[in-house]
Amino acid sequence: MKLSTIFRLARVMLHVFKGMAICAVVFPWIGLEKRNGHIRRWSTRLLRICNVTVEQAAGSAPVLEHCAVVANHVSWLDIFVVHSLHPSHFVAKAEIRSWPLAGWLAEKAGTVFIARGNRRDLRHIFKGLVTSLEKGERVAFFPEGTTAPQGSLLPFHANLFEAAIDAKVPVQPYALTYEDASGASHPSVDFIGETSFAESIILILNGPPVKAKLMILPPMDTIGAHRRDLAEASHKVVAAALGVTV
Repeated sequence: MKLSTIFRLARVMLHVFKGMAICAVVFPWIGLEKRNGHIRRWSTRLLRICNVTVEQAAGSAPVLEHCAVVANHVSWLDIFVVHSLHPSHFVAKAEIRSWPLAGWLAEKAGTVFIARGNRRDLRHIFKGLVTSLEKGERVAFFPEGTTAPQGSLLPFHANLFEAAIDAKVPVQPYALTYEDASGASHPSVDFIGETSFAESIILILNGPPVKAKLMILPPMDTIGAHRRDLAEASHKVVAAALGVTV
């Protein structure tokens, strides 16, 4: 491992500890708006340490403050990319909770974890999502259910779309891409197969700079909609934004 990578990894660890301290000491005493400000700043700093810059793609639709966000899922970076621009309450796979330090931090930042195939867990989380949406919060989830290689898009599972329908809030799709200096898909970002969280961090820290681009797509009305129709429509527009044939 290069000395520069070791130095940046140490900076990541220090930044994570700082985030844990903020969550433990500051978050219990402040409201949602101030929490979101901390989350936005902390996420932006983390990405900079990892040599990741973020931009909202030209032509993006206006961002809704009160909606259910659905996005394609490429990497563990996705949550922090979205947080750096538009902090949201995320729903993510349960495996993330087991990541050293980062899992605890993600939970304290408002991420809710769901175990695959656990219907009881899904029902409990579903009620929580509806409550959060009804309170006016922005909730985000990855309907693919897992990460997919860049240049591809897995089918969208429809279950969690029902929360937006029940809460009577729009669904707003996001499309995420990661580029290298030439504008091609970045070779170090894919987080698939047997790649561990630690291995992924090292790949990113060792690799060339990353440009993350977030395209905000037009919201979809959920009144009178069916969750499967919403899932299919969201999948179609995200695929088009990514330039993926499905």
